[in-house]
Amino acid sequence: MTANGQKVMIKGTRDGLTLHLDDQCSFESILKELQEQLSMNGLTEEHPMIRVTIQLGNRYLNEEQKEKLSAVVREKQKLVVEQIESDVLTKEEALEWKENTEITPVAKTVRSGQRIEIKGDLLLIGDVNPGGQIHATGNIFVMGSLRGIAHAGTGGNTQTVIAASYMQPSQLRIADQLSRSPDYESEGVYMECGFIDDSHGKIRIDRLQEVVKKRPDLVSFERRMING
Repeated sequence: MTANGQKVMIKGTRDGLTLHLDDQCSFESILKELQEQLSMNGLTEEHPMIRVTIQLGNRYLNEEQKEKLSAVVREKQKLVVEQIESDVLTKEEALEWKENTEITPVAKTVRSGQRIEIKGDLLLIGDVNPGGQIHATGNIFVMGSLRGIAHAGTGGNTQTVIAASYMQPSQLRIADQLSRSPDYESEGVYMECGFIDDSHGKIRIDRLQEVVKKRPDLVSFERRMING
């Protein structure tokens, strides 16, 4: 229940409006109160277009209900629904999330012409030879030499990384960012890691110990390997 028994709370942010909907009452009562509250906003043609985010809390809406909700907001010509967020996942969404966060260990040498594609994180115990390719929606960790092509974050996740014991790839790709082989010789003593440097908007290669400071969530990889 939202504060003061309200079914709809409207909060202004620098990005627009956020609508917090009570997740305990009926959907029909939500629509009714939302119409009433929006009718009191007094928006005029002089106002710029306002983006709206709808927070459903622990409520699940089907596509028809989402469209009804969006239609009520769109009745105000200066309001446009940018996204509808819910804390509830469908079974299909939960299975997809699980698939994309799992670690898949692969023990082999990826030779020229071979290609591995994984959903989630890839742990390759072996080498990637020139002409070989490895792709993952999550992070890529190579316990060996990376001399071929590696693409992490294939679904667009720019926070993923590519790490290898010996980093000399023909091509690195993270999300839609591309990088060629580094211009220096690596001795392979330290685990090296490619990541997107947000300050420069391009892929950088650094020691894994340094990258962990910028991507602290990487420590969850170790916990998942231990706990399964």
